[in-house]
Amino acid sequence: MEIFAAWLSISSDSVKMRSVLAVLITIAFVSETRGQSALTEPGREERDKAQQKVEKAQQKTALRSTAIDFRGEAAFNEKDLRTALKEQITTLDQYGLTPARADDVAFFLQLYYRKHGYAKADVHYAIEGERLRLDIKEGPQYTLGVTNFAGNSHEPTDKLFDYVVGPTRERYSKLQKTLPFVAADVQEGADLVGRFYVAEGFLEVKVDPPQYRYREGAPVVDVTVPITEGRQYFFGSISFSGTTIYDPSTLRGQIEDLLKQPYTDARVADLPRRLQAYFKQRGYYDVKIEATGDPTTAVNGHVPVQIAVSAGPIYHFADSTVTGLQRLRPSYVTRRFSSLDGKTYSPEAVDEKFRMLMRTGLFNLLQIKPVPVDGNRLRLDITAEEAKSKEFGFSVGYGSYVGAIVGASYRDRDLFGYGRPLTTSAEVNQRGYKGEILWEDPFLFDTDFAFKARVGALTFDFDGYSKFELGGRLELSRKITKTYEAGLTFSVRHVEITSADIKPKFLGDTSYFVDTIGFNQTLDLRKSPLVSPRGLVVDNTVDLALNGLGSQIEFVRATGRASYYIGFGEESQAPGVALAEDPNRSAFQRWYSQTLLAFGARMGIIHVLGNESTPFDLPIDERFFNGGGTTVRSFDERDLGPRDHRGNPLGGEFFTVFNAEYTFPIYGELQGAVFVDAGNLLPSSEDPGFQDMRYAIGAGLRYKLPIGPIRLDYGVNPDPHTNEAEGAFHFSFGFAF
Repeated sequence: MEIFAAWLSISSDSVKMRSVLAVLITIAFVSETRGQSALTEPGREERDKAQQKVEKAQQKTALRSTAIDFRGEAAFNEKDLRTALKEQITTLDQYGLTPARADDVAFFLQLYYRKHGYAKADVHYAIEGERLRLDIKEGPQYTLGVTNFAGNSHEPTDKLFDYVVGPTRERYSKLQKTLPFVAADVQEGADLVGRFYVAEGFLEVKVDPPQYRYREGAPVVDVTVPITEGRQYFFGSISFSGTTIYDPSTLRGQIEDLLKQPYTDARVADLPRRLQAYFKQRGYYDVKIEATGDPTTAVNGHVPVQIAVSAGPIYHFADSTVTGLQRLRPSYVTRRFSSLDGKTYSPEAVDEKFRMLMRTGLFNLLQIKPVPVDGNRLRLDITAEEAKSKEFGFSVGYGSYVGAIVGASYRDRDLFGYGRPLTTSAEVNQRGYKGEILWEDPFLFDTDFAFKARVGALTFDFDGYSKFELGGRLELSRKITKTYEAGLTFSVRHVEITSADIKPKFLGDTSYFVDTIGFNQTLDLRKSPLVSPRGLVVDNTVDLALNGLGSQIEFVRATGRASYYIGFGEESQAPGVALAEDPNRSAFQRWYSQTLLAFGARMGIIHVLGNESTPFDLPIDERFFNGGGTTVRSFDERDLGPRDHRGNPLGGEFFTVFNAEYTFPIYGELQGAVFVDAGNLLPSSEDPGFQDMRYAIGAGLRYKLPIGPIRLDYGVNPDPHTNEAEGAFHFSFGFAF
């Protein structure tokens, strides 16, 4: 049995309480059955003995530690200096003290001082028997003064300044205004200035070495960066030759954004790549394109460019092969590509299949190589490296509503080699427990439909009543497009109210079966739903419970949600550079680019079918509740809306929730947030509307993780009613809406 991995992650409670934070530590165990016992390898005993000798020698070496004496240090303590020289000290311990190695130690220690602004630091060494003495003359710590640029007529000084201080700024807080003077960093920054000019089309730019002036009477260094800009070049006329297939205006349209930028060799090299992608997407797998430009032929700074195109034939997909699988059946992979057979070659289609397979978690690595075969066809040769399929995990955490949480789970992603996951999980918290078994078939009958079947049981102590629930749910869904998904559900549940402080007239039925059939759909246009969402997401569900389905109560229920996330700032102009790190932008622009404004709206209604109903005829556990960390945050969980004389929430048949939230960076992954919430909960669906709206105004903190943020919020109730709190704290995980 082999231990595969251990990691920390975050999970959230799934019983309508998405305000749960859990730290998940997962250890995966994988066992493989061998068809026969492994035979003893020839020479293995000799290799083991040799390995033991090496290990003993290493242990003896590890016992030897070179003694180092630091003299003259004041700015840093000995621990800091030893940490800075960790690699050099390790070398001394392993190979012994020699003058050459001692000189290296002194050199790197001097370099360490100078990287912290001690521009005139000097370090000498002396070997005294088995000891190394390092004599340090620190000198003053110099700070960076005024940075001047001589000759920059086209580019603003503040933009160039960001490049010059960039290498130093990386080691210090963005809030620190005074930076140490580090000559090596300034030189690196000057090189970045030169590269920036080239990227702006100044092909003949010359940035001379920086000039330094040490101020008298103060440890400050002023810097001057001499610049000779030269002419700025742009793209001129574009001509196409060869078997272009498409007309010049169509081809130019694929590269128009590049042509609007200044002329550079890098952008000329990008032209063929951009056009090749366009041709390959239309089946021209073997297309060849060359682009050439010569600045010496420029007219008024505009460089003509010639583009030669050899499109070649159109290719079509053939079959696929797969190698490298040990447990998973090869047909699982090849059937995913069978729908492409005979279709025109498209790298986007291959990428889509690749992403689909990687999302299953069955693979560490997938490589797909198109190979030309007879008749202008492409066979897809797939090389796979399987991930460990079996995983056991346990979780501990805390949620502001459910309290402490302990859970365990077992998952097999590749049940019987068919790639169909089976997951069992159990969780205990301060309000109850739950257990679940989930079986999934991501490609039902080798189609694009996904199927899930789950059975589970839970107990939960809500404010005012406790329940036991046992049931199952079937889900059939399909991703119609990249952004739109629809599905059907069928669920069977038995619910029993095991105890209650609420009077029976407000509880409704306390023991019943409810069977529902439902439809759901989601349109998700967000770019990165878990980490940094931008865009719109809309979803809705409709459930119907009927006696004909075996349900003891009849109702129709519908919910809907729309959320829109707005990221500020334009896209970065520096290729391959995130906007938040783009030195072309001011500090405020980079900060502003990391802010997010989000709007959300939710609504739900449930209506009892059959005879006329009065409020609270519907069983309490089928009603909607409002208030909490993901709804109106001035109320505790489920605390908004009708309540009995003891203050227990009774729920309702119609609700609305509206949210607006602005998040902004504070430091590193820590973010701040301000928000406004509004919503209501009405006892009857006979008169839905926006009456009795309640509000929240608040602020919070966010800590960004790869799978979503940890949130701490406090919402103020601007108009508390009798026996209502003036606000509420919420500790939760994930986006609020």
